[in-house]
Amino acid sequence: MAKHRSQNAGTTRRIAAASAAVATMSVLTPGIASAAEVAVPGTGFGVEVQGVENIPGVANIPGVEQYIPSLAGQAAPAVEAFTAAAAPVTAAAPTSGNQAVVDAVRSKVGAPYVYGAAGPSAFDCSGLTSWAYAQSGKTIPRTSQAQAAAGQQVAISDLQPGDIIAYYGGASHVAIYTGNGMMIDALNSGSPVTERPIDYMPIHSAFRF
Repeated sequence: MAKHRSQNAGTTRRIAAASAAVATMSVLTPGIASAAEVAVPGTGFGVEVQGVENIPGVANIPGVEQYIPSLAGQAAPAVEAFTAAAAPVTAAAPTSGNQAVVDAVRSKVGAPYVYGAAGPSAFDCSGLTSWAYAQSGKTIPRTSQAQAAAGQQVAISDLQPGDIIAYYGGASHVAIYTGNGMMIDALNSGSPVTERPIDYMPIHSAFRF
């Protein structure tokens, strides 16, 4: 008898839970005349609920046919369209924001070195780097030491075209990295703006704006 009472108590609890679910769904679907059976799996208990089949998205709930048998095989065709629309879209990787810097500095190869000059026809080293960045819409400090202090430090192994390389112990000279182990700089009065290997002089640091 104790076992029988336990089974009855379990059934009562399942019926109560099902009734609560039915009551909730009834509240969500006021005024809808059509009805469908809502069943409690494994109990044989079920009840007709008005409008349950019309609840938006109910047919797409995983396993819903166990509770509303009449919905078996009736998943809304819009689900595929929704899934496709919700699928993440992978954006194309943006091009380097400093390519304009490289293009600008390369256009000045051959321009004369003049101490204190910042373009557009003659340059010193930091005048060249600050002018090239200005062509891409970025304002950076004027002197080599200030540029080295303000930029985001990067490892030489992580250089990207458009990064600035500082040379010598006090970051007294700067150049723009152009890729493939090369840089462009305005070195001194005996040399115009030139593209040369990055290890042409002792490297102090590299940085990015």
